[in-house]
Amino acid sequence: MDMERYSRNFNTLSLEEQKRLWASRVCIVGLGGLGGAVTEMLARIGVGHLTLVDGDKFDITNLNRQLLATEVTINESKAETASKRVRAINSNVLINCCGKAMTRENSSDILDGIHAAVDCLDNIEDRFMLQEAGAQAGIPVISGAIAGTSGQVTVIYPGDRGFESLYGKREQGDVGKGVEEHLGNLSFCAFFVASVQASETVKVLLNRGDILRNRLFIADLMNNVFDVMTLQ
Repeated sequence: MDMERYSRNFNTLSLEEQKRLWASRVCIVGLGGLGGAVTEMLARIGVGHLTLVDGDKFDITNLNRQLLATEVTINESKAETASKRVRAINSNVLINCCGKAMTRENSSDILDGIHAAVDCLDNIEDRFMLQEAGAQAGIPVISGAIAGTSGQVTVIYPGDRGFESLYGKREQGDVGKGVEEHLGNLSFCAFFVASVQASETVKVLLNRGDILRNRLFIADLMNNVFDVMTLQ
């Protein structure tokens, strides 16, 4: 591990913490507005192994907010593009590129050996699926969601109620895209929420700081309202 590239991480992070990040394995599920930015930040801070999961390709509507979407990458695989970006940032990071959606059938294989999963998905059913898969794998899930100029982040450990506290009980097949379908998604909101997700991921990996477990961070960027509520 080349310590010089991480010199600006010190003294906020200790050498031992930097080594722990390098030994960590994180799965990012969904590589759009949130996932692309989370991937960028975790690669730069020095998480040593990233599993990048998305079965989608970029289209022109992604250009307004998705870090990895450019006019050149339109119609290209999001997972492959994210992998190329990580290699350009930090070629020593080990990458598992998964160019297909996570499902109940393949989730255990994808999450095998992973220490934390980051939920950057765009529908409620898939979030419940990831929470269930994370619980089965014995790992926490760092979840983010955005709509318009508002966003939220929470951290779900195995055994927590998690999304049930937010959305109530869901039935399989009840997809539920959420309010982002009506409010849209703006770039600065996506990057802001992704930054909080990346921060929570690092805190989880290092077991440090005030982690948003059983709590929901809410941000309304248009009105500069920020709150943390306890989830029951």
